[in-house]
Amino acid sequence: MEEDTKPILVPVGGDESNYGIMNIQFNPEDYKCKRPFHVEPTNIVSVNDDMQRVTDEASAMNKRIHYYSRLTSPADRALIYDMEHNDGYLHIKYPMGNKTALIDTSNWEFPDVCKHYFGSFGQWSSLLFSMISLVGAMVVYWVLMSNFLFNTGKFIYNYVHDINVTDIVPGTNGSNKVICPSAASGHPPENRTVVFYSGNSTGFELFEKWWNKSQTVPFYLIAVLLPMLNLKSPSFFAKFNVLGTVSVVYLVFLVTIKAAHLGIHLEFNWFTETEFFVPEFRILFPQLTGVLTLAFFIHNCVITLLQNNRNQENNVRDLSIAYFLVGLTYLYVGVIIFASFPSPPLSKECIEQNFLDNFPSDDILSFVARIFLLFQMMTVYPLLGYLARVQMLRQFFGNAYPSLFHVLALNVAIVGAGVAMAIFYPNIGGIIRYSGATCGLAFVFVYPSLIYMISLHRAGQLTWPALITHIFIILLGLANLIAQFLL
Repeated sequence: MEEDTKPILVPVGGDESNYGIMNIQFNPEDYKCKRPFHVEPTNIVSVNDDMQRVTDEASAMNKRIHYYSRLTSPADRALIYDMEHNDGYLHIKYPMGNKTALIDTSNWEFPDVCKHYFGSFGQWSSLLFSMISLVGAMVVYWVLMSNFLFNTGKFIYNYVHDINVTDIVPGTNGSNKVICPSAASGHPPENRTVVFYSGNSTGFELFEKWWNKSQTVPFYLIAVLLPMLNLKSPSFFAKFNVLGTVSVVYLVFLVTIKAAHLGIHLEFNWFTETEFFVPEFRILFPQLTGVLTLAFFIHNCVITLLQNNRNQENNVRDLSIAYFLVGLTYLYVGVIIFASFPSPPLSKECIEQNFLDNFPSDDILSFVARIFLLFQMMTVYPLLGYLARVQMLRQFFGNAYPSLFHVLALNVAIVGAGVAMAIFYPNIGGIIRYSGATCGLAFVFVYPSLIYMISLHRAGQLTWPALITHIFIILLGLANLIAQFLL
C-alpha cells in the first residue's frame, strides 16, 4: 500500500512538492494539461471513509495517471481509463494496480445526467427545457398573485368604506352564492360589479383607477418580489414553507364546507339529451394531460430539494408519499368542486381556472383563502427564482451568483415575463399546459426513456419489448405537446 503512495518520477530523497528536473508537475488550471477525462483530486471520494474526501492512495493514483498521460501518446492515453456509473458514483478504473477512483454523483441533477449521456447537446437542451418549466411556473405564480392581491385589496377597501358590492354576472341565489364571471364570454373573469356607496364618489373612482387587476396590480408586486429575488440565499423563505401546508389544509376545508352547503349536482342521464349533461370523454382531454405534466413536474430540481434531508436513505419513500399526497389533493379538490358546482342553474362550463373566482368578491371564506395563498406564493416565488438562477448562471458563468448585475438582469427578465403575461394573457390554464407539455416532453418522456435504454444497451440487457415500450412513451410525449397547439 505504501508503494502506491510514492510518486513515480521523483528522484531518491525527493518530494512531490519539489520542482526538480525529474518531477513532472502540472497546473490544474491549465486546460492543456487536462486529459480526456480530467478528475480533480478534490472530487475523488473514498469508499471506506465518509469523512475524508480524498484518500492518500486515490490522490497519488490520480497524480500518477496525469504523469503517465504526459509520457504516452494520445492513442495510449485513450486506454488509461474505463468509466462505469453505478450506485451514485462514477467509477474510474485505472489499469495500474487495479485501483478504482469514485466520483461522487449523488448531488447530480437530471440535467447533469443528460450532460453525461448526451454531451453538450444534453447539457444545453436540458437547461432550456428546465428554464421553460421554472419560468412557466413563475409566470403562473405572478398571474395568480396579481389576482389574489387585487381581490384582497378590493375586499379590504369595500369593507373599510362600507361599500356594498353586487356582482352583475349570472349566479345562484341564497347565502351560498356561486357566480359565473365568464358567462357568454371566452375571456378571463373581470369581476364586473354594481357598487352601492354613500358620500363622495371621487375616492372610489380613484381607487378603481389605480387598483386594476391587469393594468396596475401586476406592477405593484415588483416592489416586493424583485428585491427578494436578488438575495444571495433564499433560506429565509424556505422557513415559511409551512404556509404551503396550511394553505392546502384550508383549501380542503373550504371545498368541503362549500360542497356540504351546495350539495352534489351531477347529471347521470346518458340516454336523454339535457342542457347540463357533461360527457365522460371529450376530445379536449389533452388540455388536462398538459396541465398535469407541469402539475407533477419536479424532475429538474428534485435532488436539490432533497439533498438536505437528514436521512438520505428515505428520499425515495418521502418523494413517493409526497407525490401520492399531491395527487390525492388534486383529485379531491377537483372532483368535489366539479360535483358540487350548482348545475342547474349554471353550467359546468362556468367553473373558472381559479375556482375562487366562482365565489362573490365579498365571500369571507374565499377572502381568507386568497390571503393564505398570496403569502404562500410570495415565499415560494423567490425559491423558484433561486432554482432558475442556479441552473442558468452556473451553466454560463460557473457561479450561481457571479455579480449583482448578472442576477438582477436575469430576475428583471423573469419578472418582466410575469408582468407581461398578467397583463396580456392571464390564462393560467393555457400557460401551465403549454409550458408543462414542452418541458415534460424532454424531462418526463424523452430523456428518461433514452437514458434508460442506453443503460440497458451498455449492460447488454436491452430487449425488444423494453425498446418498443419506451419508444411508445416518447411518442406519447410528442403527441401530448402537439395536441396542446391543435385544441
